[in-house]
Amino acid sequence: MLKRLLQLIVLALSIPLAHAQTKQVMVMEIRSDIDPRMSRYVELALENAREMEADILIVDMDTYGGIVTDAKDIVENIMDFEKPIWVFINNDAASAGALISIACDSIYMAPGANIGAATVVTTDGTAAPDKYQSYMRSTMRSIAEEKGRDPKIAEAMVDQSIAIDSFTKEGQVITNSTSAALKYGICEAKVGSIGEVLERNEIKDYELTTYTLSSTEKIIAVFLNPFISGILILVIIGGIWFELQTPGDGFPIAAAILAAILYFVPYYMNGLAENWEIIAFFLGIILIAVEVFVIPGFGVAGILGITLTIGSLILVMVNNDTFDFSFVPFSSILTAVVVVITAMAGSVVLFIVAGASFATTKAFSRFTLSDTMQKEEGYTSSFYKDDLVGKEGIAKTILRPSGKIIIDGELYDAYTRGNYLNKGDKVIVTSAEGTSLKVKLA
Repeated sequence: MLKRLLQLIVLALSIPLAHAQTKQVMVMEIRSDIDPRMSRYVELALENAREMEADILIVDMDTYGGIVTDAKDIVENIMDFEKPIWVFINNDAASAGALISIACDSIYMAPGANIGAATVVTTDGTAAPDKYQSYMRSTMRSIAEEKGRDPKIAEAMVDQSIAIDSFTKEGQVITNSTSAALKYGICEAKVGSIGEVLERNEIKDYELTTYTLSSTEKIIAVFLNPFISGILILVIIGGIWFELQTPGDGFPIAAAILAAILYFVPYYMNGLAENWEIIAFFLGIILIAVEVFVIPGFGVAGILGITLTIGSLILVMVNNDTFDFSFVPFSSILTAVVVVITAMAGSVVLFIVAGASFATTKAFSRFTLSDTMQKEEGYTSSFYKDDLVGKEGIAKTILRPSGKIIIDGELYDAYTRGNYLNKGDKVIVTSAEGTSLKVKLA
């Protein structure tokens, strides 16, 4: 009986122990360009890894690189992560991908994979000015030192002027094959899969999870599509326009506000839209409203408002660093300009076509007065009898050009064609239309 009891106790203790030995492994895939969207994906993936209490995070890497600033943000997030992060380069880790790989605790490469070529280039593919190369060299060096890798080799991935004996000559930027990376201590081992990475580290009992974006994040990604952005811009401009035409209606401006939220929020969450760009948009709208309702004519406020509105809509879609477009692909700038201009043109067409079509619908006739009131039917626009025309009176007040007059002891509203008349002047009525009498000096 005692023996059976001891067996049950040992079994009960062994169950949580066995469970504790199961490693939670999460895979994070970097298989596209390094840009604000990838930076946000990595940030969300790391949050998820913390929530699930992952023991190991493996980066499944295959990228030709991307934007240096976004790569730096990814590196900072990776280095702040509390648990081990390993990278499996299953094909390429070029440029910004090399920087991210070096920031990981261990590097594993598939046969035929490559890492390196981290020279900073501009949008036309030429090497960026030395200040950018210097920044990248310094970053690569410090991260390599932090992770116990050869800092000189890391710098040589950026700077072609660095020569390493028996490895590379001056004038060549290092791109390490798997065998070269093994020889010079850049990577830990050559493996064919993530399973081999875990097997090499003697991890047998594990639960593998690949991180994917949530449904909400996928929906947000949809709104980053240039076509969808163009539709939202059309609704924004159209809603504001119709609200200005029919103040107080409410629906057009509500649609514009909703479209603005759906336009700006995804770009803001993905690091593309800056606070000042959003502020510039709303400032532009305010200036346009001031021009329409407060300042007569069309001048500086209107032009500045339109410039700020269109400019901010374009800049929100472009990953510029406060008007620094050095690392922004020309295709991205062109796409943003075409989307915004096309949406604006579409808005104008919508105003013309939809406005003309809507005016003929039954719905339009319900809240507009389409009947005409003819004089022959007894309708008149005058509040006074026609026999007042030709009557003489006295200006009760100064007319400049409107005021009060007295005719046969009765007080009337009156106005002139623009002439100023003094109090006490004799006047004669020339017409009786509307709520005032038209007069002239007698």
